[in-house]
Amino acid sequence: MPAATALRSLLPKPPLWVKPPLWVAMYHSITDPADDPYRVTVSPVRFARQLHWLADRGLRGVSVRELLAATAAGCAKGLVGLTFDDGYADFLDSALPLLRRHGFTATVFVLPGRLGGENAWDAAGPRKSLLTEDQIVRIAEAGMEIGSHGLTHVPLPEAGDELLAAETRRSRELLEEMTGTPVDGFCYPYGKVDPRAMHAVRKAGYAYGCAIDPGPHTSTYALPRVHIGEGDTSLRLAAKRVLHPLRRRHPADLVTAPLGPARVGAP
Repeated sequence: MPAATALRSLLPKPPLWVKPPLWVAMYHSITDPADDPYRVTVSPVRFARQLHWLADRGLRGVSVRELLAATAAGCAKGLVGLTFDDGYADFLDSALPLLRRHGFTATVFVLPGRLGGENAWDAAGPRKSLLTEDQIVRIAEAGMEIGSHGLTHVPLPEAGDELLAAETRRSRELLEEMTGTPVDGFCYPYGKVDPRAMHAVRKAGYAYGCAIDPGPHTSTYALPRVHIGEGDTSLRLAAKRVLHPLRRRHPADLVTAPLGPARVGAP
């Protein structure tokens, strides 16, 4: 019996009224993982194997925008959301070719206030280059979804009103000017989210928000994601896929407000 099947057989069955959860994978940098104390870097070799693992099981990696649209249409079976936080420049040369080889898409959350800069917020980690405007446009033209990770990578619950508006509304405006296409997705820096931050994201015009483990805040504006790292072999990926439904509820079960961006001036 395959390990994943054996593990699933030992777990309690979820109630019939609980919908299958969205499975959204969270990546960051695709390059040499040495000297990364935060464990957010995956080597190109490991990443290639992880994509093969998905493809071999009939799963297809897609952007969060596509995943949510398919879910609303009732045809999301076999789809896995792929996201990349922080807007690292290595996405262009290391991740994009592998994604295109499989016919996969992904959502890349970038920082328009740090174009061509470095990940200065990771004090203990290696310095890594961030995407430039030209690189972001090239990624969008390759069929990837571009989303906002804020303007400069600050925790939104700790931001004052003016900074919160810049990190949400202004970052979206800049990215839409840059790409010439709507920017629907927002990703909370550090995964930190609270009702005030969620309201700001919705009021800024985004259609959804990605978090990490938002707990009681789980909704379309705080979607949970599964961290994927260098140590995630086939066995670990199978286990994460099995265990994920037991820790999350489907966003549609938790959202009480209408989906879509809030109207300007709405409470």
